[in-house]
Amino acid sequence: MKKLLLVSTITALTLTSVVSAPKAEAANIAQSLCEYVAADDKKRMRSFLKANKLKIRSIFDGIQCNGKNLLVFAADRGSEKTGSLMINKLPKKVVSANLALLQSGSQPLIDAANERVSS
Repeated sequence: MKKLLLVSTITALTLTSVVSAPKAEAANIAQSLCEYVAADDKKRMRSFLKANKLKIRSIFDGIQCNGKNLLVFAADRGSEKTGSLMINKLPKKVVSANLALLQSGSQPLIDAANERVSS
């Protein structure tokens, strides 16, 4: 009886920790990406995405930095290198949908977005 109780307790604790782990990791991923964009560190952002087997296309909609999406956040912070990387990696539809929001950001990113949409 003790063994059964012990095994069921360990199983319950294991399942609980497995279920809560992805949320914590997702928060860490979002925070790290926001920090890389804020610092305009393209090299670390690329290596982080590669190490975690992530693509900007797949995570773009789910990450917010200060209540803004990654591209608008990059434009507001003047992060030209990381912003240009995202503009090149995102689909044209997504870039064109965010074009109006980019107008208050840095001019090089606005130019890169306009070029991406028009090409």
